[in-house]
Amino acid sequence: MFNHPPSVHTYVKTLTKVATRYAPSRLLSFNAVHVFVAMQLMQSRGHASRSVLCKELGLGEGAVKTLVKHMKMHGLVETSNGGTRMTFKGKGIYDDLASSIPSEMSLPRSSVALGRYNYAVLLHEFGFAIKSGIEQRDAAIKMGAIGATTLLFKDGRFVMPNSNQDSLKKEQDLRRELIEKLDPKEGDAVIIGSAENDVKTAELAAKNAALATIIDHEKHD
Repeated sequence: MFNHPPSVHTYVKTLTKVATRYAPSRLLSFNAVHVFVAMQLMQSRGHASRSVLCKELGLGEGAVKTLVKHMKMHGLVETSNGGTRMTFKGKGIYDDLASSIPSEMSLPRSSVALGRYNYAVLLHEFGFAIKSGIEQRDAAIKMGAIGATTLLFKDGRFVMPNSNQDSLKKEQDLRRELIEKLDPKEGDAVIIGSAENDVKTAELAAKNAALATIIDHEKHD
């Protein structure tokens, strides 16, 4: 039984609107995943300075200034001398999104993590929405990654889409680490972003693929 918030699809749409430009502004250099990671930073730190957002999002100061401005326009954040923090509305939206993307980790190169840098996120109860994994790979590549690997958690095993073979049968150490750090349940998916330049690219790639999966496959109850 899937019990993730039915609003989560709507909230990803909200992030997409935040990352939409207002004519005649210049093309934006950020998208929905940068909004989500900015909210993660504010949640973990209480507030985030512009310099922290620049560093953690890999964006220039001008882009971060516009990002915060757009988030304020949608009532997600408020700013003060201490930095930017989420509003009550922003925290409510973030909590629902975080329940669908509840855990994450970096991981070494392996048969399922093909880059120099690899980052995995758990997509809770959205295994049903995964088709072939190509959609997730494409969403990762848009963030500058070399690709993404999507695994489904079925009967206590990690399997590729459209397969019942245990993908980590020969990599039990990695399997244990994924289970320990991500805590997957039946019906969950794990998306691994892979990059050659840095782990931040791999992280943004994995999270962008997760958000794309949610918005492309709204669950109809």
